[in-house]
Amino acid sequence: MKIKAVLAAAVATTIIAGPVAAQDKSDWPQSFTIGTASQGGTYFAYGSGWANYMAETLGISGGAEITGGPMQNMALVHTGDLNFGLTTMGPARESLEGNSPLAPGMAMDNVCAMFPMYQTPFSVTTLSSSGITSIADIPDGAKIGFGPAGSTSDTYFPKMMETLGVNFERRNGSWADLGTQLQDGLIDVVAFAAGIPIPAVSQLEVQTDVNIIGMTEEELKKITEAFPVAEFTIPASTYQSLDEPSTVVSMWNFAIANCDVSESLVYEMVKTTMENNDKMVSIHKAARTSVPENYTKNNVLPWHPGAARWFNENGYEIPADRIK
Repeated sequence: MKIKAVLAAAVATTIIAGPVAAQDKSDWPQSFTIGTASQGGTYFAYGSGWANYMAETLGISGGAEITGGPMQNMALVHTGDLNFGLTTMGPARESLEGNSPLAPGMAMDNVCAMFPMYQTPFSVTTLSSSGITSIADIPDGAKIGFGPAGSTSDTYFPKMMETLGVNFERRNGSWADLGTQLQDGLIDVVAFAAGIPIPAVSQLEVQTDVNIIGMTEEELKKITEAFPVAEFTIPASTYQSLDEPSTVVSMWNFAIANCDVSESLVYEMVKTTMENNDKMVSIHKAARTSVPENYTKNNVLPWHPGAARWFNENGYEIPADRIK
Protein backbone atom coordinates (compact mmCIF):
# COMPACT_ATOMS: atom_id res chain seq x y z
CA MET A 1 0.00 0.00 0.00
CA LYS A 2 1.39 3.38 -0.95
CA ILE A 3 2.11 5.90 1.78
CA LYS A 4 -0.55 8.20 0.35
CA ALA A 5 -3.24 5.74 1.38
CA VAL A 6 -2.27 5.84 5.04
CA LEU A 7 -1.56 9.53 5.40
CA ALA A 8 -4.12 12.25 6.06
CA ALA A 9 -6.62 12.77 3.28
CA ALA A 10 -5.69 15.57 0.90
CA VAL A 11 -7.67 17.95 -1.26
CA ALA A 12 -6.53 18.64 -4.81
CA THR A 13 -6.87 21.89 -6.69
CA THR A 14 -6.55 21.18 -10.42
CA ILE A 15 -5.51 23.71 -13.01
CA ILE A 16 -6.25 23.25 -16.68
CA ALA A 17 -3.29 23.44 -19.02
CA GLY A 18 -2.79 26.17 -21.53
CA PRO A 19 -1.82 25.66 -25.18
CA VAL A 20 0.69 22.92 -25.85
CA ALA A 21 4.16 24.29 -26.55
CA ALA A 22 6.08 23.14 -29.61
CA GLN A 23 8.53 20.75 -28.00
CA ASP A 24 9.03 17.03 -27.43
CA LYS A 25 6.90 15.96 -24.47
CA SER A 26 6.89 12.23 -25.17
CA ASP A 27 8.26 11.40 -21.72
CA TRP A 28 6.18 13.96 -19.83
CA PRO A 29 3.30 12.80 -17.61
CA GLN A 30 -0.22 13.74 -18.74
CA SER A 31 -0.55 15.95 -15.66
CA PHE A 32 1.35 16.85 -12.50
CA THR A 33 0.55 17.58 -8.88
CA ILE A 34 2.62 19.48 -6.32
CA GLY A 35 2.27 18.85 -2.59
CA THR A 36 1.95 22.06 -0.57
CA ALA A 37 0.57 22.33 3.00
CA SER A 38 -2.51 23.68 4.79
CA GLN A 39 -4.60 26.61 3.58
CA GLY A 40 -3.69 29.89 5.23
CA GLY A 41 0.03 29.12 4.94
CA THR A 42 2.67 30.24 2.46
CA TYR A 43 3.26 26.79 0.95
CA PHE A 44 -0.30 26.58 -0.35
CA ALA A 45 -0.25 30.08 -1.84
CA TYR A 46 3.22 29.65 -3.37
CA GLY A 47 2.62 26.09 -4.62
CA SER A 48 -0.80 26.77 -6.11
CA GLY A 49 0.48 29.83 -7.95
CA TRP A 50 3.56 27.97 -9.21
CA ALA A 51 1.45 25.04 -10.47
CA ASN A 52 -0.83 27.43 -12.33
CA TYR A 53 2.16 29.24 -13.84
CA MET A 54 3.78 25.99 -15.01
CA ALA A 55 0.50 24.73 -16.48
CA GLU A 56 -0.11 27.93 -18.42
CA THR A 57 3.48 28.24 -19.65
CA LEU A 58 4.37 24.62 -20.44
CA GLY A 59 1.02 23.37 -21.68
CA ILE A 60 0.53 20.55 -19.18
CA SER A 61 -2.36 20.13 -16.74
CA GLY A 62 -1.25 20.71 -13.18
CA GLY A 63 -2.57 21.20 -9.69
CA ALA A 64 -1.70 21.84 -6.07
CA GLU A 65 -2.62 19.43 -3.30
CA ILE A 66 -3.23 20.29 0.32
CA THR A 67 -0.98 18.11 2.50
CA GLY A 68 0.50 18.03 5.98
CA GLY A 69 3.53 19.97 4.74
CA PRO A 70 7.27 19.28 4.27
CA MET A 71 7.51 15.88 5.97
CA GLN A 72 4.46 14.47 4.21
CA ASN A 73 5.56 15.96 0.89
CA MET A 74 8.88 14.13 1.18
CA ALA A 75 7.01 10.84 1.64
CA LEU A 76 4.53 11.42 -1.17
CA VAL A 77 7.22 12.53 -3.65
CA HIS A 78 9.54 9.65 -2.69
CA THR A 79 6.86 7.05 -3.41
CA GLY A 80 5.75 8.77 -6.62
CA ASP A 81 2.26 9.51 -5.30
CA LEU A 82 3.07 13.13 -6.16
CA ASN A 83 5.38 14.39 -8.92
CA PHE A 84 6.50 17.46 -7.02
CA GLY A 85 6.44 19.02 -3.58
CA LEU A 86 7.78 21.72 -1.29
CA THR A 87 9.98 20.92 1.68
CA THR A 88 12.22 22.44 4.31
CA MET A 89 15.83 21.35 4.76
CA GLY A 90 15.39 20.06 8.32
CA PRO A 91 12.50 17.66 7.55
CA ALA A 92 14.22 16.77 4.26
CA ARG A 93 17.34 15.59 6.11
CA GLU A 94 15.32 13.59 8.63
CA SER A 95 13.32 11.93 5.85
CA LEU A 96 16.40 11.17 3.75
CA GLU A 97 18.06 9.53 6.76
CA GLY A 98 15.01 7.37 7.51
CA ASN A 99 13.91 9.33 10.57
CA SER A 100 10.52 10.53 9.34
CA PRO A 101 7.76 9.88 11.90
CA LEU A 102 5.46 9.09 8.95
CA ALA A 103 7.54 6.08 7.87
CA PRO A 104 10.23 5.25 10.44
CA GLY A 105 13.19 3.44 8.91
CA MET A 106 12.34 4.33 5.30
CA ALA A 107 15.20 6.27 3.71
CA MET A 108 13.39 8.62 1.34
CA ASP A 109 16.20 8.79 -1.20
CA ASN A 110 14.17 9.11 -4.41
CA VAL A 111 13.57 12.82 -3.82
CA CYS A 112 15.61 15.38 -5.76
CA ALA A 113 16.05 19.14 -5.40
CA MET A 114 14.70 21.43 -8.12
CA PHE A 115 15.23 25.05 -7.06
CA PRO A 116 15.55 27.28 -3.96
CA MET A 117 12.39 28.92 -2.64
CA TYR A 118 12.78 31.04 0.48
CA GLN A 119 13.63 30.91 4.15
CA THR A 120 11.02 29.88 6.70
CA PRO A 121 11.19 32.20 9.73
CA PHE A 122 10.03 30.83 13.10
CA SER A 123 7.97 33.55 14.75
CA VAL A 124 5.44 33.87 17.55
CA THR A 125 2.11 35.68 17.27
CA THR A 126 -0.25 36.57 20.13
CA LEU A 127 -3.18 38.90 20.63
CA SER A 128 -2.12 42.30 21.98
CA SER A 129 -4.80 41.92 24.65
CA SER A 130 -2.91 38.90 26.06
CA GLY A 131 -0.11 41.09 27.37
CA ILE A 132 2.44 38.65 25.93
CA THR A 133 5.22 40.69 24.33
CA SER A 134 8.14 38.24 24.54
CA ILE A 135 8.72 34.50 24.63
CA ALA A 136 9.60 34.84 28.32
CA ASP A 137 6.10 36.28 28.91
CA ILE A 138 4.34 33.09 27.73
CA PRO A 139 2.67 31.73 30.89
CA ASP A 140 3.02 28.15 32.13
CA GLY A 141 0.44 25.89 30.52
CA ALA A 142 -0.24 28.26 27.63
CA LYS A 143 -2.05 26.66 24.70
CA ILE A 144 0.27 27.01 21.69
CA GLY A 145 -0.72 26.20 18.11
CA PHE A 146 2.17 24.66 16.13
CA GLY A 147 0.53 24.20 12.73
CA PRO A 148 -0.41 20.93 11.04
CA ALA A 149 0.94 17.73 12.60
CA GLY A 150 4.25 16.82 11.01
CA SER A 151 4.85 20.30 9.59
CA THR A 152 8.16 22.13 9.95
CA SER A 153 6.74 24.20 12.78
CA ASP A 154 5.29 21.16 14.55
CA THR A 155 8.57 19.26 14.15
CA TYR A 156 10.90 21.94 15.49
CA PHE A 157 9.05 24.73 17.31
CA PRO A 158 7.90 22.66 20.32
CA LYS A 159 11.51 21.56 20.89
CA MET A 160 12.64 25.18 20.56
CA MET A 161 10.08 26.29 23.13
CA GLU A 162 11.21 23.57 25.52
CA THR A 163 14.83 24.66 25.02
CA LEU A 164 13.77 28.19 26.01
CA GLY A 165 12.03 26.92 29.15
CA VAL A 166 8.44 27.40 27.99
CA ASN A 167 5.85 24.98 29.42
CA PHE A 168 2.84 24.61 27.14
CA GLU A 169 -0.10 22.59 25.91
CA ARG A 170 0.39 21.57 22.29
CA ARG A 171 -2.28 22.25 19.67
CA ASN A 172 -2.29 21.35 15.96
CA GLY A 173 -4.35 22.53 13.00
CA SER A 174 -4.15 24.45 9.75
CA TRP A 175 -2.71 27.95 9.98
CA ALA A 176 -6.05 29.46 9.05
CA ASP A 177 -7.82 27.45 11.77
CA LEU A 178 -5.23 28.30 14.41
CA GLY A 179 -5.50 31.98 13.53
CA THR A 180 -9.24 31.78 14.14
CA GLN A 181 -8.69 29.94 17.42
CA LEU A 182 -6.25 32.63 18.56
CA GLN A 183 -8.73 35.37 17.71
CA ASP A 184 -11.51 33.51 19.58
CA GLY A 185 -9.37 33.04 22.69
CA LEU A 186 -9.23 29.24 22.39
CA ILE A 187 -5.42 29.26 22.27
CA ASP A 188 -2.89 31.74 23.62
CA VAL A 189 -0.11 31.68 21.05
CA VAL A 190 0.51 30.60 17.46
CA ALA A 191 4.08 29.50 16.71
CA PHE A 192 4.31 30.12 12.98
CA ALA A 193 6.94 28.67 10.67
CA ALA A 194 6.17 29.81 7.12
CA GLY A 195 7.43 32.15 4.43
CA ILE A 196 6.61 35.79 4.96
CA PRO A 197 4.19 37.40 4.80
CA ILE A 198 2.12 34.54 6.24
CA PRO A 199 -1.46 34.86 4.92
CA ALA A 200 -2.98 33.86 8.26
CA VAL A 201 -1.03 36.58 10.12
CA SER A 202 -1.92 39.21 7.55
CA GLN A 203 -5.58 38.25 7.93
CA LEU A 204 -5.36 38.41 11.72
CA GLU A 205 -3.93 41.94 11.54
CA VAL A 206 -6.96 43.11 9.61
CA GLN A 207 -9.34 41.73 12.22
CA THR A 208 -7.60 42.40 15.55
CA ASP A 209 -4.47 43.77 17.25
CA VAL A 210 -1.60 41.31 17.43
CA ASN A 211 1.95 41.12 18.74
CA ILE A 212 4.55 39.56 16.45
CA ILE A 213 7.32 38.44 18.78
CA GLY A 214 11.01 38.03 18.02
CA MET A 215 13.87 36.50 19.99
CA THR A 216 16.40 38.06 22.33
CA GLU A 217 20.14 37.66 21.73
CA GLU A 218 20.30 35.01 24.45
CA GLU A 219 17.35 33.10 22.95
CA LEU A 220 18.90 33.27 19.48
CA LYS A 221 22.18 31.87 20.78
CA LYS A 222 20.45 28.91 22.46
CA ILE A 223 18.35 28.05 19.40
CA THR A 224 21.03 28.42 16.71
CA GLU A 225 23.37 26.22 18.75
CA ALA A 226 20.74 23.50 19.20
CA PHE A 227 18.93 23.40 15.82
CA PRO A 228 19.71 23.52 12.05
CA VAL A 229 18.62 27.17 11.74
CA ALA A 230 20.22 30.58 11.23
CA GLU A 231 19.43 34.09 12.43
CA PHE A 232 16.86 35.89 10.27
CA THR A 233 15.36 39.39 10.28
CA ILE A 234 11.70 39.96 9.45
CA PRO A 235 11.56 43.46 7.91
CA ALA A 236 9.21 45.90 9.63
CA SER A 237 7.43 46.42 6.31
CA THR A 238 6.27 42.79 6.29
CA TYR A 239 3.40 43.36 8.71
CA GLN A 240 1.53 46.46 9.81
CA SER A 241 1.91 45.28 13.43
CA LEU A 242 5.71 45.61 13.32
CA ASP A 243 7.18 48.97 14.26
CA GLU A 244 10.74 47.71 13.80
CA PRO A 245 12.47 44.64 12.33
CA SER A 246 11.95 41.41 14.27
CA THR A 247 14.90 39.05 14.77
CA VAL A 248 14.07 35.34 14.69
CA VAL A 249 15.55 32.13 13.20
CA SER A 250 14.87 30.50 9.85
CA MET A 251 15.33 27.36 7.73
CA TRP A 252 15.58 27.11 3.91
CA ASN A 253 12.87 25.64 1.65
CA PHE A 254 13.33 23.95 -1.73
CA ALA A 255 11.01 22.67 -4.43
CA ILE A 256 11.47 18.94 -4.92
CA ALA A 257 10.68 16.32 -7.55
CA ASN A 258 10.53 12.56 -7.67
CA CYS A 259 13.93 11.68 -9.15
CA ASP A 260 12.26 9.61 -11.90
CA VAL A 261 10.22 12.51 -13.30
CA SER A 262 11.13 13.46 -16.90
CA GLU A 263 14.45 15.30 -17.10
CA SER A 264 13.19 17.57 -19.86
CA LEU A 265 10.07 18.52 -17.88
CA VAL A 266 12.07 19.42 -14.78
CA TYR A 267 14.56 21.35 -16.93
CA GLU A 268 11.75 23.45 -18.44
CA MET A 269 10.15 24.03 -15.03
CA VAL A 270 13.42 25.15 -13.45
CA LYS A 271 14.26 27.32 -16.47
CA THR A 272 10.83 29.00 -16.37
CA THR A 273 10.99 29.52 -12.59
CA MET A 274 14.57 30.74 -12.31
CA GLU A 275 14.44 33.06 -15.34
CA ASN A 276 11.21 34.83 -14.39
CA ASN A 277 11.55 35.99 -10.80
CA ASP A 278 9.21 38.95 -11.33
CA LYS A 279 6.43 36.50 -12.15
CA MET A 280 7.27 34.37 -9.10
CA VAL A 281 7.18 37.43 -6.82
CA SER A 282 3.75 38.29 -8.22
CA ILE A 283 2.65 34.84 -7.00
CA HIS A 284 4.05 35.41 -3.49
CA LYS A 285 6.46 37.99 -2.11
CA ALA A 286 8.51 35.25 -0.43
CA ALA A 287 9.73 34.33 -3.95
CA ARG A 288 12.11 37.31 -3.89
CA THR A 289 14.73 34.79 -2.78
CA SER A 290 13.67 32.15 -5.34
CA VAL A 291 16.75 33.03 -7.37
CA PRO A 292 19.49 30.76 -8.75
CA GLU A 293 22.23 32.20 -6.54
CA ASN A 294 20.59 30.49 -3.57
CA TYR A 295 21.12 27.00 -5.01
CA THR A 296 24.02 26.67 -2.56
CA LYS A 297 21.56 26.53 0.34
CA ASN A 298 20.80 22.91 -0.54
CA ASN A 299 23.32 20.83 1.38
CA VAL A 300 20.95 17.89 1.94
CA LEU A 301 19.25 16.54 -1.19
CA PRO A 302 20.72 15.28 -4.47
CA TRP A 303 19.84 17.40 -7.50
CA HIS A 304 17.42 16.26 -10.19
CA PRO A 305 19.34 15.83 -13.49
CA GLY A 306 16.99 18.28 -15.25
CA ALA A 307 17.53 20.94 -12.59
CA ALA A 308 21.29 20.38 -12.49
CA ARG A 309 21.47 20.76 -16.28
CA TRP A 310 19.89 24.22 -16.13
CA PHE A 311 22.08 25.40 -13.24
CA ASN A 312 25.28 24.11 -14.85
CA GLU A 313 24.39 25.65 -18.22
CA ASN A 314 23.97 29.00 -16.50
CA GLY A 315 27.19 29.10 -14.51
CA TYR A 316 25.98 27.65 -11.19
CA GLU A 317 28.21 24.65 -10.68
CA ILE A 318 26.65 21.44 -9.38
CA PRO A 319 29.23 18.60 -9.30
CA ALA A 320 28.36 15.22 -10.79
CA ASP A 321 28.40 13.49 -7.39
CA ARG A 322 25.56 15.78 -6.21
CA ILE A 323 23.29 14.78 -9.12
CA LYS A 324 20.99 11.75 -8.82
